[in-house]
Amino acid sequence: MLPQSLSLKLALALGVLALVLMPHFASAYYVELGSYALIAAMLALSLQLLVGATGIVSLGHAAFYGLAAYMVYFLTSEGAPRSIFLTLPVAMLASGVLALLVGALSLRTRGFFLLMVTLAFGQMVFFVFHDTKIGGGTDGAFLAKPVISFFDWQLPLTRRQRPIATYYVALFLLVAMYLFLVVVLRSLFGRVLEGIRVNEHRMQALGFDTYRYKLAAFTLAGMLAGVAGHMWAMHRGFVNPELVGWHRSAEALLMILLGGLGSLHGPILGALAFTGLGEAAQLITERKLLVEGAVVLLVVLALPQGLSGIRLPRFLGGRRDKGGSDHG
Repeated sequence: MLPQSLSLKLALALGVLALVLMPHFASAYYVELGSYALIAAMLALSLQLLVGATGIVSLGHAAFYGLAAYMVYFLTSEGAPRSIFLTLPVAMLASGVLALLVGALSLRTRGFFLLMVTLAFGQMVFFVFHDTKIGGGTDGAFLAKPVISFFDWQLPLTRRQRPIATYYVALFLLVAMYLFLVVVLRSLFGRVLEGIRVNEHRMQALGFDTYRYKLAAFTLAGMLAGVAGHMWAMHRGFVNPELVGWHRSAEALLMILLGGLGSLHGPILGALAFTGLGEAAQLITERKLLVEGAVVLLVVLALPQGLSGIRLPRFLGGRRDKGGSDHG
């Protein structure tokens, strides 16, 4: 799942550079849209640890994402903004604990039953916020956005500078999450997860407790989803039950399919493309979902490896594989 060729690594580095420079050339609207795309990429990347690396498909992943956003709301219920160095760890911890509990029960099932159990748990969390007055109920609630501060020091930001700062925080966290997962997948833990995806019974025969490894991956993925949920709260300053709805998990799965199931950077490409597709679809027609569905279907049929499966021409440094695909 990791990039192998030098040309691919260079393309990823140029992509990061383009994202770094984007706020200097784009309008405020596209900076906001870019922040939304980066947050979506973090959610999809956290789910890729389960889907692409371990072979676990979950429809309840948004529960960890939404809970993290609600934790920011609970921490700022008095209207006073808190430091990101407080809100982010708390949000990750809450999401990780919930993922541990959900995973401990749902991972005792397999296949279709696992999918349905994760969906059921996700809907349970949804109705906790939807059918009660917690967090504003169905209407949601506004919150004080976390600030970049440490003890008595706070980064001074004007109203115009704050969206740019939020964009760069999201970009930094996305890059850090990607590099962290690179280290994880290169470790023995990552190799075991890959083995579970390929043949879990063989890994059990080799003496690995696959349940514990899957539970650890499930918990870690939940914590990473909490990073994305925290950034949603910091970006939007608003929470509602839609954040924990199953459709949010389904969107993350679509981003993974669009970008490529067999690569770590695929979900990032998929999230950026899906966000851009939604923006372009609104300019073409009022039936935005119809356009999105048609394009995603076309990509899945034409590019089985997703957008990450597109190879550069040879004169740009790309190469053709002789025995199979070079999973990026």
